[in-house]
Amino acid sequence: MTATTLRPIARPLAAALRNAEVNGRPVRAVGAANAPAAKIAAGAGFDALWVSGLEVSTALGLPDENVLGPRDLADVVLTLRRTTDLPVIVDIDNAGGAVGPAGRFAFDLARAGASAVCLEDSAYPKTNSFSMHRDQSLADLDLVRTQLKEIRAQAGPEMLLIARTETLICGGSVAEAVARAEAYVAAGADAVLLHSKDASGQQALAVGKAWTGLAPLVSVPTAFPHLGPDELGAAGYALAIYANQLSRAAMAAMREAADHFRANGAFDPARLADVQDLLQVADPAARACL
Repeated sequence: MTATTLRPIARPLAAALRNAEVNGRPVRAVGAANAPAAKIAAGAGFDALWVSGLEVSTALGLPDENVLGPRDLADVVLTLRRTTDLPVIVDIDNAGGAVGPAGRFAFDLARAGASAVCLEDSAYPKTNSFSMHRDQSLADLDLVRTQLKEIRAQAGPEMLLIARTETLICGGSVAEAVARAEAYVAAGADAVLLHSKDASGQQALAVGKAWTGLAPLVSVPTAFPHLGPDELGAAGYALAIYANQLSRAAMAAMREAADHFRANGAFDPARLADVQDLLQVADPAARACL
């Protein structure tokens, strides 16, 4: 029995990516690790939610090093789907660096209602792309292709499958990254993400020029925020994932509020959301008010 037998999933996200390729305006997804973030994202007009391995790990006080299991991510998906109707894309990292765990991630997340999963080709144990402590390395190409096929077998044809290559993060060339991405499309990926942390954004633009494949192109512009949706769309990207900005904004705001309390012995109401904002997140009768 596949996960889609338990819970069929439509493919509006796939159609949205195809439309984005035509109109040059990428689908915009933002990281959301909890219900308040999901509601804020929906109210701000984002098109989809991204369940980030880094954000979920951080929220649980865990390192971003393959510590999360399928149920950890599935619980977040259920929370987000209970909160908004936005499609949910889930970062499954390298799915434990093996075929069996990849299938388990796919099955559990499809059953929870995820619209898409993103598998990266980092070697196990994974290292966060922005880590300053360890270098990233790539997994065996055949392993990743087999993982993709297993994900498809377990999740069924309805789930969108994004293949992410860390070739550029590991110092490889754009041509090498494109070759990996093409291999992943041949193995069943619906879209490809050639991850870059080049702060100038020139590497991302070069990827857009080099990609001639049929699968939609995905960007995570964490390192090059000056490239907005219009620029990314013009470069050929169909999906832009703002992976962790809401968590970073929340951390900055919490730090500012706590520092004000430390200095003044009281919280500044102007720096705080109203208590009603918290109540409305979980109150079905009041959700439209947020």
